[in-house]
Amino acid sequence: MKILILEDEIPAYQKLTKCLDAFFDVKISQDWARSIIDGKKLLAENSYDFILSDIQLLDGLSFDLFNSVKIETPIIFCSAHDDYLFQAFNTNGIAYILKPYSQNDFNKAILKYQALFKKGDYNTLNNHTIDALKSALQEENTTYKKRFVIKKATGIQLLNTIDIALITASGDFCLVNDKDGKRHTISQNLGSIHQQLNPKKFFKINRSEIVNIDFIENIESHFKNRLLISMKNHKEKVMTSSSTTSDFRKWLEN
Repeated sequence: MKILILEDEIPAYQKLTKCLDAFFDVKISQDWARSIIDGKKLLAENSYDFILSDIQLLDGLSFDLFNSVKIETPIIFCSAHDDYLFQAFNTNGIAYILKPYSQNDFNKAILKYQALFKKGDYNTLNNHTIDALKSALQEENTTYKKRFVIKKATGIQLLNTIDIALITASGDFCLVNDKDGKRHTISQNLGSIHQQLNPKKFFKINRSEIVNIDFIENIESHFKNRLLISMKNHKEKVMTSSSTTSDFRKWLEN
């Protein structure tokens, strides 16, 4: 078995080799490149069973390497990036390992690659998929709020923005429903919170409520050009205002 490792950091490369040795019983031949230039040369001269690739290399993104060289070999990405990028990986059926990872995390990623490849469900990279991944990475790097500090009687908790389903104004603070239907209080007004959120994910449907598109279950028409929205793990439906309905419809399609 022959494997190509694309990783610019030496300690990360060494960890990958240890994980590979611990997982495979057969002898493994490994090539290593830290840059796009070296990676191109190795891919032109060799064929591989699969590739382990970081996203950021010494001279740019590995995405640019895969955009310039036709790759039929399965790729498992290894990166510390999260949120939007890994949603894009999941959408496109691409295996990945999130740093920092354990041997168990590594094993699961390899088993996923093997299962997808065996069933013929593995999606090889094409220009469209790479563009989607680059777009997700750019979106992830935009400075939107990633988490809020929640003050509880028992102490301080952190609430990740991607886990917020619904935000409701309540005077000078807001009530937040999370992915599990639990309610939290954020000591900021709705306008302030709205400015910190990614507009592709969150929409202010009326004067007092903001919804996360990932938690919308159903939308139905209502009177006076309004829409009723059912949210995951939230019993009561929320409603757009007459003035926001048109923009909300357009936002859903973006």
